[in-house]
Amino acid sequence: MFRNYLKIAFRNLIKSKGYSAINIGGLAVGMAVAILIGLWVYDEFAFDRYHENYDRIAKVMEQGVFEGKTYHGQYTSYPLGQYLQEHHMDDFEYVIQSSWNDEHVLAYKNNKFTKNGNYLTEQAPHMFALHMLRGTRDGLKDRNSIMISKSVADALFGKENPMDKIVKLDNRLDVKVTGVYEDLPYNTEFRDLTFIAPWSLYLSTQNWVADARNKEQWNNNSWQLLAQVRKNTTFEAVSAKIKNIKKDHTPEARFLNPQIYLLPMSKWHLYGTWDDKGQPDARIRYVWLFGLIGIFVLLLASINFMNLSTARSEKRAKEVGIRKAIGSQRAQLINQFFSESFLVVFVAFWMAILLVILALPAFNEMADKRMEFPFTSGYFWAAGLLFCLITGLLSGSYPALYLSSFKPVKVLKGTFSVGRFAAMPRKVLVVLQFTVSVTLIIGTAIVYKQIQYAKNRPVGYDRNGLITVEINTPELSNQYNRLRSALLETGAVVDMATSSSPSTSVNSNNGGFTWPGKDPGMHENFGTIAVTHDFGKTVGWQFIEGRDFSRQFSTDSSGMVLNESALKYMGFKKPSEIIGQTVKWGDNPHIVVGVIRDMVMSSPFSPVQPTLFMVNYGWANVISVKLKPGLPLRESLKKVAAVFREVNPGSPFDYKFTDQEYARKFAAEERIATLATVFAALAIFISCLGLFGLASFTAEQRTKEIGVRKVLGASVSNLWALLSREFVALVIISFLISTPVAWYFLNGWLQKYEYRTDIPWWIFAAAGGGAMLVTLATVSYQAIRAALLDPVKSLRSE
Repeated sequence: MFRNYLKIAFRNLIKSKGYSAINIGGLAVGMAVAILIGLWVYDEFAFDRYHENYDRIAKVMEQGVFEGKTYHGQYTSYPLGQYLQEHHMDDFEYVIQSSWNDEHVLAYKNNKFTKNGNYLTEQAPHMFALHMLRGTRDGLKDRNSIMISKSVADALFGKENPMDKIVKLDNRLDVKVTGVYEDLPYNTEFRDLTFIAPWSLYLSTQNWVADARNKEQWNNNSWQLLAQVRKNTTFEAVSAKIKNIKKDHTPEARFLNPQIYLLPMSKWHLYGTWDDKGQPDARIRYVWLFGLIGIFVLLLASINFMNLSTARSEKRAKEVGIRKAIGSQRAQLINQFFSESFLVVFVAFWMAILLVILALPAFNEMADKRMEFPFTSGYFWAAGLLFCLITGLLSGSYPALYLSSFKPVKVLKGTFSVGRFAAMPRKVLVVLQFTVSVTLIIGTAIVYKQIQYAKNRPVGYDRNGLITVEINTPELSNQYNRLRSALLETGAVVDMATSSSPSTSVNSNNGGFTWPGKDPGMHENFGTIAVTHDFGKTVGWQFIEGRDFSRQFSTDSSGMVLNESALKYMGFKKPSEIIGQTVKWGDNPHIVVGVIRDMVMSSPFSPVQPTLFMVNYGWANVISVKLKPGLPLRESLKKVAAVFREVNPGSPFDYKFTDQEYARKFAAEERIATLATVFAALAIFISCLGLFGLASFTAEQRTKEIGVRKVLGASVSNLWALLSREFVALVIISFLISTPVAWYFLNGWLQKYEYRTDIPWWIFAAAGGGAMLVTLATVSYQAIRAALLDPVKSLRSE
């Protein structure tokens, strides 16, 4: 019997090729979108699960309140790590102190590469449960050792055995390779961890770190602290024990109410950011959002199936009547219709699998993922089977129950009528389809508008032709004048300078400043950036008042330049009120020489941070080079590279374009916008596919009516309006529903940006108008085709 069901179902699909193509195609696209989003959601929840100790690893965090805003900081002081190791090892299995994940130069013979790596406490390989390919996890016990990833081993040594080979780190440290570990997967926070060096080596080579340690600077939050709790305790229990450690050791910082707590690894990726009120403002929202979009897109495809199946009810009414008249039971008819439903679903599923395989590389690129199709995953295929069963039941239930309920007597006598309200469920489903589609269109437009609004924001400096080079060797940090002179002599460079932060970020924040008129009760926090005299000319500072640093003034060696935000933050209304005044940082006086327009260095969606720029040649992390405009870029870079190789022969010339680094600040929002655009387009496509099928069946059902109207003098335009009117009304209703829904959610989304665009009315009008045009274009083909039909043919049977 089951074989017979499938045979008849297959024949029905072949008989109605257009209907089958629309149903299978729509379902396949909907399923493909749902599978892609499902893979993305799974990858998001699987983030960092590579680590065996995933459920017991945490970051040591600091929470406090500054100027009425709650902050969560992932950097802590050196003494905190020491204190936890000395007093709380009953709660921790490991406490790992970590430097920043920075770029470093690794060299072996003639092979030189810039790679990301960390200095970590020697137990780190055990906590991360690194998969060792050579050596053991105890490879960091010797101070002058290094453990490298397989990719770094292959790059440096090729086919040689890397064990016990001597590698030069940052052109100044000879370290011995004591282990090679498997590269960490892309979906972990440590995916760029290509080498690990001992924390003891870091302490021995960084004088400023030793100074911070010796002075017990609990307020110097410059390092990351990781920990693994023991099995007999919980993150909450340990957090309660360590909560007040910093408050107890820093009486001067109690106004911040600093609290230490543990952030479990399971929350790093999806719950690792907060708003100013301390509430989670995290990636998990986008996970749920795109998960809902996947469900909605699949729902749209299922709605098409239900709509087209019920729309064909009159055409199959006589078939049902004959089957019932010759003895078919309703259960058999239900089984028959479900067989057709499941056949369509399973064919669509395999088409969806093919679409996913073809689309996955492009989707990975858009979503910044490295996902693979889970061919060997039993869970995936089990989920796929369940997916098909549920979709088949949902898509086929209404048609099966509805069609099998027809009375054979009425159908065969020709008195059967579906009733005036029979089309109502179809109309409701079409409205739901277009409500979702129009909402997605409006959302995509607002996201793009927000991105463009931030991109058009004045940045306060000139990014064009500006490149940066990390200072990671002594040759670069100790030869400023030689390097600058050589670069200027090439004729390809306008100027060069060094700074403690690049022009696209603020890497240091400090308090402890005093100035004339400061409120004694004020607890300030400034972005603090050390620069050389030539920094302003290199990046193109825009002065409101005052002047740039100059070597002609000996006092400029302790000079200071403020940005607009710092001027207002300090309580001054005009730049003239502070220029020439002395601002002290601790015991060090700085004379303010100028005020510049705000430079957008951090998030382009947030207000500019009050920032102070001070001359300091010893605190340099980045070299900025301004290329001369009008010259071929390739030739300019070639000349610049030659100078860097001459001054710093032990390192590769690795540089970054500032405009590209700035553009990366929009990456997350642009990724959301791109994905939303694709999903919105697919939702519209699926909706229109269903609309096209409905329009064709509507025209087929009203063929005789159209013929009569043409005989009575109706024009093609009259008939087109008649057939299109119903669908236009449905789209208008969808627009009226989607408008307040979209505004509510998008207005809430925009609130997380302090620098945000508005929501103009014309975007809603454009989205509604676009949906209307697409609807008319979809319906018009069938409407005009039916209107042009010869009435003689349509009325011949009468």
